[in-house]
Amino acid sequence: QGFQVAYVVFKKPTGVQAAKALSQDGPLLISTESHPVKTGISKWIADYEASVVNPRELKAEVDTFMQDYDKRMAEEEAKAAKEEGVPDKEGWVKVTRKGRKPGLPRTEAANLRLLEREKQKRARKELLNFYAWQHRETKREHIAQLRKKFEEDKQRIALMRAQRKFRPY
Repeated sequence: QGFQVAYVVFKKPTGVQAAKALSQDGPLLISTESHPVKTGISKWIADYEASVVNPRELKAEVDTFMQDYDKRMAEEEAKAAKEEGVPDKEGWVKVTRKGRKPGLPRTEAANLRLLEREKQKRARKELLNFYAWQHRETKREHIAQLRKKFEEDKQRIALMRAQRKFRPY
C-alpha cells in the first residue's frame, strides 16, 4: 500500500553515503510512525498553511525593517550634511540639491513645466495690437473671417434644402 517507487534527492553528499550504508535486506520505509511524511491533500494543506503569513509577525518584521532603514537614512543625511560644502582631497566641492538654493529635478515633467512657464512669460510680455493700425487690421481680419464663415454656412443650408426637396425614390 502506498508508493511503489521513490525518487530521493539528498541535500548533502553525506546523505548518499548514509543511504548506501543502510541494509539491503528488506524494503526501506520513508514514512514511519515516529517520522511521518505528509503526502497528498494533507501535504497541500500543510504547504498552504505555511505560505499564509501571520499579520502580526509580518507587521513586526516590517516595523523593524523600517526602523533600521530610517536609522540608516538618518545616518546618511547626517554624513552628507557634515560633508556639504567641505572640499575633498583635490579641492572639489560636491554640489547637491539640498542647500540654500536647491536645484531643479532633472525629469521630463519638470522640463515640460519649465518650457510651459517660459512660453506663458513670453506671451505676457509680447504686445499685441500695440499700434492703432494693428488693432484696426485685426478687427478687419476678424470680420472677414466671420463673413467667409457666413457664406459657407449659407451654401451648406442651400445644399441641405435642395437635398430635402428632391427625393427620387
